[in-house]
Amino acid sequence: MRVQTLNKPSSVVTRKTFTDYLRLWFKWVLDPLGRFFNRLGLTPNMVTVIGMIGNCIGAYYLAQGDMFIGGLWVLIMTPVDALDGTMARLRGEPGDFGAFVDSVSDRYSELIIYGGLLYHFLFIGEPLGGMLTFIAAAGSVLVSYVKARAEGLGYGAKVGLLTRVERYIVLAPSLVFNKLYLGLAIIAIFANITALQRIWHVRAQAHVRMRTAIPEEKKL
Repeated sequence: MRVQTLNKPSSVVTRKTFTDYLRLWFKWVLDPLGRFFNRLGLTPNMVTVIGMIGNCIGAYYLAQGDMFIGGLWVLIMTPVDALDGTMARLRGEPGDFGAFVDSVSDRYSELIIYGGLLYHFLFIGEPLGGMLTFIAAAGSVLVSYVKARAEGLGYGAKVGLLTRVERYIVLAPSLVFNKLYLGLAIIAIFANITALQRIWHVRAQAHVRMRTAIPEEKKL
């Protein structure tokens, strides 16, 4: 996961998320690993692609019904997501395009995992599991979309209960320990609640912007 270097509009409100704190807590692990991969000649984008390929392998096992192996792949690939950003920072080249590629690959990886689960549920004829997977995937995509759209309009939306890292923290153990329905239900409910939290957060900022804009127009 990489941070863009573009200067954001002054109206954007930024807050530290659980993901930000995890990156700080595990900096002592990520930095040495990032230096090691940099010395191997790997680039941050290569690591991003490796992470996506690993999630594709995990999704394949999930589609075959092997939740334990698929869950292990998802679990192993979770910290890889933080390595590309660490590597870019250590190389002194945290580019906007790299952050863009990373965000897109994150969405692909997550949807591929849900696709593997959806295929499995459809294959065994389990509509409840398929519906939970669909709702969880929809909520996950909306969480990311609301944030991206808000930032495109100059608002901040870095809030909510279940961002990407939290979703993986719920999903991976639920796969490994065969609690899939529970994990999917948690993500299906709280990912959509997170999307609504972000919408409400943007709404509050929009109202503030409108109130401050009206006096300026009157002065003119």
